[in-house]
Order: sequence, then C-alpha cells, then structure tokens
Amino acid sequence: MTETDRRFGDLTSSAVAVLNTSDPSAKADLSREAAAGWREGLVTKVGQADPPDRPARPDKPRLLAPREMPKRRAGGSLSGRIALLHALAHIELNAIDLAWDLIARFANSGLPGPFFDDWVGVADEEAKHFLLLRNRLAALGAAYGDLPAHDGLWEAATETAGDLLARLAVVPLVLEARGLDVTPAMIDRLESQDDAASVAVLKIIYQEEIGHVSIGRHWFEYLCAERSLPPEDTYHRLVRQHFRGQLKRPFNRSARDLAGLTAGFYEPLAIGSR
Repeated sequence: MTETDRRFGDLTSSAVAVLNTSDPSAKADLSREAAAGWREGLVTKVGQADPPDRPARPDKPRLLAPREMPKRRAGGSLSGRIALLHALAHIELNAIDLAWDLIARFANSGLPGPFFDDWVGVADEEAKHFLLLRNRLAALGAAYGDLPAHDGLWEAATETAGDLLARLAVVPLVLEARGLDVTPAMIDRLESQDDAASVAVLKIIYQEEIGHVSIGRHWFEYLCAERSLPPEDTYHRLVRQHFRGQLKRPFNRSARDLAGLTAGFYEPLAIGSR
C-alpha cells in the first residue's frame, strides 16, 4: 500500500479530507495531492464517505453576508488590485470545496469513471488557481485573509445538496459561467494598470474555467439523457427553483459557446426576459 493509499484510502475519503482542512494553503495543496493520487492510479476506488454540511474554514478572512461587503473601488490603486485578487482567491477556495463536495456527495449516483476523472481535474485546477492568486497577493505584500469575504458562495451547495442535476445547473452553468462573463473586463482593467503578472494569472484561470463550464454542461446533458429530460427546459426549471435572482447581461457568448453552453440555455433566464 502506498503512502497516498494510507492517507486517503479512496476518492471520497480524499474529498472529505480536503473539505475538513481549514488552512487555505493546506487545503489547496491537499487537493492537488489527492488529484495526483487519482490521476496516477495510486487511489483507484471511489468509495463512500459523507461530506460535512460545510467545509472547514480558517479564522480569517472574516465572512460577511453579501449585502454587508464593502464595495471595491474602481481605479488603479494597489489596494484596489489587492481587493480584486483577494475576492478571486476566495471564490477559488470555495471552488475547491464545491468540486470535492460534488464528488463525495454524489459518489453513489451510478456515474461512470470519466465523471470522477473530470471533477477531480476540476478540483486540481481550482487549487492551482487559488495558489496562483495567493502567490500574486504575496508579491503585492498581502495575503488571503487580510480582507473580509462574503459567505454566500456555499449557499449554492446547500441549496442543491439533494440533486446532482440541480448542482450542475447552478454551480458550473450559472456561477462559473458568470465568471466567464466578467473576467475579460478584469483582465482589461489590470492591463490598463500595467499589472502583467496579475493579468497572466487571470488568463490562466479564464481559459481553464471555460473547460470547467464545458465539463458541467457535458454531465448535465448526460444526466438529462439518462433521465429522458430536455436539457434546456430542465435547466430553466432548475435554475428558477434553486438560484436566487436572474442571470445578468452582458454574456460572454464566445466563451460560453466554446464551453457548449449555447444561448438557448441562459438567454430566457436573463434580466428583461419573459
């Protein structure tokens, strides 16, 4: 038995170990280690281990309700760039947990091996993104935890804990797809401030998040086919049921198209649509 086998046992135990790790850097490192164990065949069984209702979190950052979060100021100040990167690091930390929670929570849903390969890959890349942002913050004299962060991101996991199809509709196909819409403007803003190092990080994240949305769309359509459900109508129903609010324009149609998330999915749910 390898050291990885002794530490994790099976894939869902790996997932729960990551979810129960509170230190952000340790969580990201463990996520990457667990993904490598699966990818390299050191861990081969999916197993069964119940995820916690909420992942472990550090003492910092202080978590606030979204409505209580201070507004980030536009402009080219160092503090503004730090606030932007800190907010993105918080999103990526939650994304690590969302990926592993999906793996553990829905392990017994009769899914084929490629499903787990895909989502382990997502968990690995989310950890990579967090570490890139952590390192960039450090280069700017800051650290994750220095600023408050909002506590609304886990609501999507709680709301969709009982239905994998709903989880796929809301997390990759609403929340991550929204990231595709807003990231190009962030890149433009950082380019205007001559922050090439931050731009390089966001470009990596942007390209890999297109793949995450594509994975979400693929498995959403796979489950719809398994259940004899029309994908677009099912998506509309689940988003209206499980996501608070409407989808916001403008949409990054080119990136969404690359992910296979065509306009028939999201346009009918946009603000101003009937």
